[in-house]
Amino acid sequence: MTVTEIEEISGKRSRVFLDGSFAFVVYKGELRKYEIEKGKELEEEVLDELQNKVLPRRAKLRAMNLLKNRQYTEKQLTDKLLLGGYSQEIARVAVDYVKSYRYVDDYQYAYDYLACYMERRSRKELEQKLLQKGISRETIDSAAGDLARDGRVPDEEALLLGLLEKKYNKYDGNGKISDREKQRIFAYFYRKGFSSELIRKVLKETFA
Repeated sequence: MTVTEIEEISGKRSRVFLDGSFAFVVYKGELRKYEIEKGKELEEEVLDELQNKVLPRRAKLRAMNLLKNRQYTEKQLTDKLLLGGYSQEIARVAVDYVKSYRYVDDYQYAYDYLACYMERRSRKELEQKLLQKGISRETIDSAAGDLARDGRVPDEEALLLGLLEKKYNKYDGNGKISDREKQRIFAYFYRKGFSSELIRKVLKETFA
């Protein structure tokens, strides 16, 4: 394959394009070591070493370093590696590696996330946030089920009442508010994932 372009990213790293397509990111020292130059053919054994040894090893180290500072879901970690210039295949190898040591565990992430925020956000809102992080609904349901078996079941009515008292207290001593204000409150909490039935019940009991 022919090196058609070498694009500098920083003083240390460059993107290498083979036959017109992006191939990988390497350090400047590796450009010299493997004699990677624009217009030259890249030998098969060199490409094999880079793709099957050098880059996977580096991606694994990068994944480990990222996980030192915070938790990631599989998708989040994969996306981070892709942004770093690793291919989908190499990112997958790196993520599978850290998964094998349970450094990345979507089930545990979902369990911890639900446990942490269940008294501050609705179940539906938490589900949506976890889905956005790339965790499957099956994994979310499994974590939620285990939380329930552990006796950690959120009281959504109490949660909604608490949020209502905290955010909306603009009514007179008789607990009266306008229909327009009720609609605004309803819309806000509906967007937050509470069911319409529960919102109506709480509004009816709270405001005469």
